Amino acid sequence: MAFAGLGLCLIAAQAQAISRYDPTRMSCDGVQARVAREGAVILRYSSARNPNLPIYDRYVSDSRFCPAGQVRARAYVPSADARSCPVYKCKQPEFERRGRIWRFGRD
Repeated sequence: MAFAGLGLCLIAAQAQAISRYDPTRMSCDGVQARVAREGAVILRYSSARNPNLPIYDRYVSDSRFCPAGQVRARAYVPSADARSCPVYKCKQPEFERRGRIWRFGRD
């Protein structure tokens, strides 16, 4: 019975709500601070090519917030004061073969 309760607690911890923000209404520093403070957020904004197309993704402060098997990679979002505000999101690692060494892609 104790194991069932522990399992439910672990599932509930993973199901916490994630905050959603529009980075174009915040400064780049504000976007980065929000991601750093919360660990993971959803950023949603309109496409530059087609304003009717919403773009959104999950951005993280570090790889602890990535699913197993994924790594943190640099990404850019628009903000109120910058066209390309650097943030991070999770992605599958890209392996390159250099000699006999396999390594993760760099961000």
